[in-house]
Amino acid sequence: MTLKTGLPDGEGADASDAKGNVERATASQRTLVWWAFKKHKLAVVSAWILIAMLVVIVLTEFVAPYGARHRDSEYTTAPPQVLKLWDTDGEDGFRWGLHVDGHVSEQDPRSLRITYEPDPDDRVEVGFFVKGDEYRLFGLIPWDRHLIGPKHHGDPMYLLGTTTDGQDLFSQIVYATRVSASVGIIGVLLAFALGIALGAVSGYFGGWIDNIIQRLIELFMAVPSIPLWLGIAAALPPHMGPVTRYFIITTILALVAWTGLAREVRGRFLALRSEEFVTSALLDGSGHGRVMFRHMLPSFSSHIIAALSLSIPSMILAETSLSWLGLGLRPPAVSWGVQLQDASKWSVLSNAPWLLIPGLCVVIAVLAFNFVGDGLRDAADPYKH
Repeated sequence: MTLKTGLPDGEGADASDAKGNVERATASQRTLVWWAFKKHKLAVVSAWILIAMLVVIVLTEFVAPYGARHRDSEYTTAPPQVLKLWDTDGEDGFRWGLHVDGHVSEQDPRSLRITYEPDPDDRVEVGFFVKGDEYRLFGLIPWDRHLIGPKHHGDPMYLLGTTTDGQDLFSQIVYATRVSASVGIIGVLLAFALGIALGAVSGYFGGWIDNIIQRLIELFMAVPSIPLWLGIAAALPPHMGPVTRYFIITTILALVAWTGLAREVRGRFLALRSEEFVTSALLDGSGHGRVMFRHMLPSFSSHIIAALSLSIPSMILAETSLSWLGLGLRPPAVSWGVQLQDASKWSVLSNAPWLLIPGLCVVIAVLAFNFVGDGLRDAADPYKH
């Protein structure tokens, strides 16, 4: 049955189009960007991944089943355990309840290699919001609840297996996510603040100011990165704390990464400083700082967003590579690069391939940042609205 609208053919569609045009014409810039961003499906999925990563960063101790220093010497390089909702019992049939099977270990007397086999008779009950290792939520509130873990504290539950020293790989990945992601984000923010400020001043004022800043940029770009990191690794004392080393690595990554953006911003400011809207803002009494950062800089915000989206994964990859080579963060600090050090040994990797899972986390994080950056760049493009 066809519903009659009482309008001539075509007028209903025209009215709908007209209403949509009115909504677009009256919508704010933020709303237009959001509407355009939602059309990029990969960007939306990637945004949810980054939101989950942010939750993990904020609630690291709660999400991780075990503490950062938890070790189980009886389960070194134990394989991952599969979560099960039920199992079968010869007498009672199905037994319901979230659990994992325990392990039976056996050591080869000649090679001393330990192998593990699932033991269905060793049922490890698993629950949510269970008691576990004590920690401080947000660094302030004493608490002992964890998102997921064994119902009986001390039972072996290792969903992604264990490392070579008996640490839960899933918990270590959660702690490493906070370190590696924060290094990338903080390093990029520092680099962007420095690059945008110096690039804007250089391109806006020109003259001797431009010459000094450009020579400074060339000086930083002329420093070779590998000898720089080798020298820093040799200069830093081995007993330096992980927090101090973390801030030093983050600062150095930012100092190395700001030069390219500064040159790009300088070129944009050189092209825009003779535009009419800049002259109008100056004649209206706006100061140089307001003209640079309230009028000129937003005019190419889509380019800055694209550069930002590419810089964060590059920074994460830089930290991961340096830590993997032993030039960046070191134990007891936990990052994706530090975790991949064990995976670089073939003798270990052949027996424990799950140690490559931190590398998969790096790939997912880099792709998520890139897809979100692509979506934001297209959505913020003023020529598409």
